[in-house]
Amino acid sequence: QVRLVESGGGLVQAGGSLRLSCAASRSMGTMGWYRQAPGKQRELVATVTSGGTTNYADSVRARFTISRDNAKNTVYLQMNNLKPEDTAVYYCKGWWGIDYWGQGTQITVSS
Repeated sequence: QVRLVESGGGLVQAGGSLRLSCAASRSMGTMGWYRQAPGKQRELVATVTSGGTTNYADSVRARFTISRDNAKNTVYLQMNNLKPEDTAVYYCKGWWGIDYWGQGTQITVSS
């Protein structure tokens, strides 16, 4: 059974920064971050392949950076210049044959 464990969520003021981490229990293929705000569908934030190719949602491209440490089976999301509209539960996803999801971590950005 593959487990993904997120950490690093919390409350931050607009313009601030946070860093999320997601540790997988084994090596994974493409990993990514998704988020779901109240009343909205879950949406892609960013993904990174095992080779390091990244992809971002347009809304975060200039502010967020996804990276991974394959030796630690961990993916990170550095979030800068956070905005109130970034408030959501952030989920880590990893692929190994099927998609595996973490439990989610709350990010709240106050104005």
